[in-house]
Parts: sequence; structure tokens; C-alpha cells
Amino acid sequence: MLGVVYAIIAGLTVSFQSIFNVRVSEKLGFWLTNTVVHGSGFMLSLLILWMVKDGNLHKLDSLNKVYLLGGCMGVVIVFGAMKSVTILNPALAIAILLIAQLIGTLAVETFGWFGIDKVALSANRLLGIGVMIAGVVIFKYK
Repeated sequence: MLGVVYAIIAGLTVSFQSIFNVRVSEKLGFWLTNTVVHGSGFMLSLLILWMVKDGNLHKLDSLNKVYLLGGCMGVVIVFGAMKSVTILNPALAIAILLIAQLIGTLAVETFGWFGIDKVALSANRLLGIGVMIAGVVIFKYK
């Protein structure tokens, strides 16, 4: 149940963050906004790290360095979300973002990329994605 709560919080936060970032970018521009967003996120993360004191920097050398690109991916995520919200509208942009996220994660699970346990691709998973895509088409239809 706690996983569901975290997922709901994250989903709501992504929705609000995208709109907040667009409002900031109207004044500061996209790349300065992206810098400010990640800078403030870094400061909050550093503060929380200082308070909870978890982690071990000495294990960094044993880590596959490609996984450190997650922060760079965050830059792409924020930029893409801001642009899509600006061009489309918040609800449609986030719906498409979530479908793309689900398809990407489904591929990771299906092929077992990045050390994730393989999960067989099934008809109900494909049907679920199809229903989501159909939902976005219906949502967008005027």
C-alpha cells in the first residue's frame, strides 16, 4: 500500500512540477528554469542527505557509471515536460508522458535491461497500453 501512496504523490508532483516550471520559464527561459529546478532539487536533496545520513560515497567506484546519467535524464525530462505542456495542455501532455513512460518501462521489463528481472509480455499488458492510448485519443477528441 505504501508503494501506491508514493506513486500517487510522485504522479501528482510531476503534474504540478510541469505547470510550475512552465510558469517560471515564462519569466526566465527554458534552460535557466531547468538549471534553477535542478539546482533547487540538489539543495533539497543535499539537506535531506545531511539530515538522514544514508548512503556511502565509497561505493561509487563499484557502480556502473552509465547509471549516473539519471541526473542528465532529469534535465531531458524537465525540458520535455515543459515544452509539451506549453505546446499541448497540461493534462494531455502528462497523459502522453505517462503512456511513454509505461511503454519504456514495459520494454525494460520485457527485455530485462539494466539488471531488471524479465517479465513476459502478455496480451493483457498490451491491451492495457492500448486502452490508455485510446483514452488519450478520446480525451483529445473534441
